[in-house]
Amino acid sequence: MKSTLQNSIVSVLLLLGLSLTTISAQQADKKSQELLDALIKLNGGYEHLASKKDVEFTYVYEVLGKGKDVSLERYIFNGEHSWAKYEQHERHVLPKHKGIAIQSSVNGVSKITLDGKEIKDPNEVKWTIFLRKVNFYWFSMMHKLMDPGTVYKYLGTEKVNGITYDKVSLKYESSVTKKKYNDEFILYFNPKTHLIDEFYFTIAEFGFTKPEMRMTVTYNKLDGLYIPTERKSYHENGKVKGIYTFKDIKFNNGFKAENFKI
Repeated sequence: MKSTLQNSIVSVLLLLGLSLTTISAQQADKKSQELLDALIKLNGGYEHLASKKDVEFTYVYEVLGKGKDVSLERYIFNGEHSWAKYEQHERHVLPKHKGIAIQSSVNGVSKITLDGKEIKDPNEVKWTIFLRKVNFYWFSMMHKLMDPGTVYKYLGTEKVNGITYDKVSLKYESSVTKKKYNDEFILYFNPKTHLIDEFYFTIAEFGFTKPEMRMTVTYNKLDGLYIPTERKSYHENGKVKGIYTFKDIKFNNGFKAENFKI
């Protein structure tokens, strides 16, 4: 009966042209909601992304002058299962070791191997848990903005490089997310494209608790989705610190969760 009722509600919403994600935010003032709705109308919510079933792509994570991690990433959207193979890993994944590193996160269980041997060092396992979550988030962020527990507040406008952006604060309600660490963002909405061109953010788990780190975003449209294929982070002096690129993106590969287990 519950499933039938839910299906009926979904059908009515679809007939009305409403996005399911539009009703899942916990708190948003009128202006913030208008900006979010415009983005969702353009790009779809998480349901639109999840309709692609899964994805494979190459992720190049480069800190300029300080090395890079290059991984083949695979995600299954339903359940947020994650897998990656690193043949080059100089930054966050076993930087002192050579060989092929594989990370996996399936049903909340995260593991890492090096040349087929499981690594049980607590610090490496911690990084594996963090990277499997954060890499998935960076790919799907623009489709997860209406996740339960999101709290939005309009902050006015700011002119950057000749564009007057609408600024919106994004926080998460810990009582909903049930997470020990919840990051914060300040999002810059482009009034013409409705996309988020840049944002400031925290990494609370590692002690960066104020949204002072800047990231800019470049998109490519693929299968009806605007994918953030390149991000750049910046030093306080405004110079580029790192470039993070998604390439060779392929959806609907037929992956199964059991394929990701190591």
